[in-house]
Order: sequence, then C-alpha cells, then structure tokens
Amino acid sequence: MENALDPTDHIASSASGSMDRFDRTSIALHWLTVVLIVVQFASMWVRELISHQSHLAELLLFVHRSSGSLIWIAVVVRLIWRRYFAYLPPFPSSMPNFQQLAAKANEYGLYILIFAMPLTGIARILFQGQPFGLLFWQVPTLVEADPALHGVFVRAHDIGATALMVLIGLHAAAALFHRLVLGDDIMQRMLPMGTGSRLKSDPAE
Repeated sequence: MENALDPTDHIASSASGSMDRFDRTSIALHWLTVVLIVVQFASMWVRELISHQSHLAELLLFVHRSSGSLIWIAVVVRLIWRRYFAYLPPFPSSMPNFQQLAAKANEYGLYILIFAMPLTGIARILFQGQPFGLLFWQVPTLVEADPALHGVFVRAHDIGATALMVLIGLHAAAALFHRLVLGDDIMQRMLPMGTGSRLKSDPAE
C-alpha cells in the first residue's frame, strides 16, 4: 500500500523534523480506537461481575453496543484515510524482513477483527428478534428470532474477542520490545505529539 500525504502536511512535517512519525490524523484515529476498545472490554468485564437483570447491566450493554458501533465507524474512516491521505513511515532499514512481515500481519489482522467484531455483535442482537438501543436510536425488531443463527454469531463474536485480545497483546508487546530491548523509535511513531520526543530524550534509553 503506497504512502499518501497531503502536500501541506508534507511541508509541515518536514519543517518539524517529524517525517519518521505517522501523520496527526492517523495518530488521533489510532488512540480514539484504543480508547473505544478499552471501553468495549471493560463494559463487558464489569457486566459479568454484576447481576444481568440490574439497570447497571443494561447500561453497560448499551455502552458496549454503542462503542462497538463507533469503533466500526472509526475503523472505516481510518482505512479511507490510510488509503488516500495518510503518511505511513517506512520500517527502519535495520528491521529484519520477518519482523516487518509479522508487523504487517498483526496490523492487517487487527483491522479485520476490529471491522468484523461490531458486525457479528449487531448480528447476534438482530437474530434475538428483539428491539435494542444503539447510540441515539431505539432499533425496532427487524428480523424474526433465529436461535441457530444467533448461536453462530454469539460464537463468532466470542472467538473474535479472544483473537482480538491476543493480537492487541502481541502488538503492545512488540512496541515495548522495540522501545525497551532494541531501543529504536518504532513505538514513538504512533505516540501523541510531544510524548515521543520526551521518551526519545529519556536518559535511560
């Protein structure tokens, strides 16, 4: 996939010496997605600790569904931005090919799962044959209840959640490995503006 960058962004990046970083929009969308994913998992983990018949459980389920929808929107925007506008810094020349391939496989896997998970989640709700709240809408019953299909999407959603946690763990571990063991700037490329420069100047590096 070719890198894309608006000419004005290119000038600004060159002037600030930050061409080794992703563009600001990509960084913002990345961390927005991270926050929404944390909300997703936290809402379900907390819900499992309380009675599913409580008002708090209903609220947590609404938050989970709504944040899932926002994640889907965010990932679509990210993919469009990445394809047509984003600046994607190349891997360091010292980075072995197998590490580059592993990084790309992990990244594409994350995109696929983050895109698919909200869809399986909505499908499992739809085939319950009941109305449900989503963001600002109360969605009416759209299809008749189908226990078999509902079960398929429940299982798909659960498997996807597990796979997503594994890939996120690998992604985070790889970033820390590059920072703490290899001592390169891979992790700083996606950190918010200012954070990367502070880490780079850390005398412990």
